[in-house]
Amino acid sequence: MDYIPGLAGVPATESKISFIDGQKGILSYRGYDIQELAELSSFEETTLLLLFGDLPTAEELARFDTQLRENRRVKYNIREIMKNLPTTTHPMHMLQVVVASLASFYPSTEYMKGGTENQDYINDVTVKIIAHMGTLVAMWEHMRNGFDPIEPRKDLNYAENFLYMVTGEEPDKGWARLLDAILILHAEHTINASTFTTMVTGSTLANPCSVISSAIASLSGPLHGGANQKVIEMLDEIGRPENARAYIEERLANKKVIWGMGHREYKTKDPRATILQKLSSSMLEGKSEGLSTTFQIALEVEKVCEELLGHKGVYPNVDFYSGILYKEMGFDVGIFTPIFAVARSAGWMAHWREQLQNNKIFRPTQIYSGSGTACYLPVEQRGAAREKKLK
Repeated sequence: MDYIPGLAGVPATESKISFIDGQKGILSYRGYDIQELAELSSFEETTLLLLFGDLPTAEELARFDTQLRENRRVKYNIREIMKNLPTTTHPMHMLQVVVASLASFYPSTEYMKGGTENQDYINDVTVKIIAHMGTLVAMWEHMRNGFDPIEPRKDLNYAENFLYMVTGEEPDKGWARLLDAILILHAEHTINASTFTTMVTGSTLANPCSVISSAIASLSGPLHGGANQKVIEMLDEIGRPENARAYIEERLANKKVIWGMGHREYKTKDPRATILQKLSSSMLEGKSEGLSTTFQIALEVEKVCEELLGHKGVYPNVDFYSGILYKEMGFDVGIFTPIFAVARSAGWMAHWREQLQNNKIFRPTQIYSGSGTACYLPVEQRGAAREKKLK
């Protein structure tokens, strides 16, 4: 057998949820082009599409939207768990801990296999997890700064309510619509690291709260979901648009990462980055103060990178522009990746549900590269034996 590091290109499942053509820069959910969904749909509607395979009727969408609004509040016990975490806890670590704790409130049975007799539980816990995700991230943003969290509102949609809970102000309609598009773009992306984690943990028939907690842990790494935070740190370090070329050239000369550039799947510009750039340019150019310095630096970085790296198929990915937009919305960099998790919970739940339909526990093999047969030596003889071996 050949060993393939990272299982690169190895099919791990069959799925009907999303599709990528990296050569052409295409991403679709259930056959629907991502650009259409970002421009015309909503996070609530796109979530239903991912979960059930079809765009919902008006009645189905209204019912699901109501369920999400009704399940935004969390029990006081959960707030107590959050209060007892150190205020220095990173929002992703908080989210992993607290989502795992939800298994105590929404327990499942070990024989749950996705059959018709379990659909009520599966549907109910799906709504609760997705509804709670945004609430938990917004709550922690206040709690880690020593303040009481802001209660969610039922009269606002998902994106609007999140903005309200984080800022405490009436959500700007333009920013809310842009955040809604970001949630759609981040909701699903085939079998990436965190989605694969979802499937592996789900295949054991673990509680779905534990399943999503494991996915959050996977997403927290800088090589996966943490890149959008790194993008802002990089742009802040550059400081001004005219510094971009020298900075990028120095990074490339020293073989350092250019955050937000390149993607394992795409050999052209990430279609999600193209959509975000278009939407953000329209939004920011409409502001009285025009494009921010951060956005101007980003445009220059993209220009320089396209010149220096375009021939290698390295272009901006979705993290490059999402981080910029989060900053423009006034979000602290600490919640950039948690917002990614909020959106991706839709895709994670869709893959969890799909895994249950034809479940088989994951059990890949390995290629052993260790030593051959070894003989046990009494502890007093091991030092001399080791010295002899080294000689």
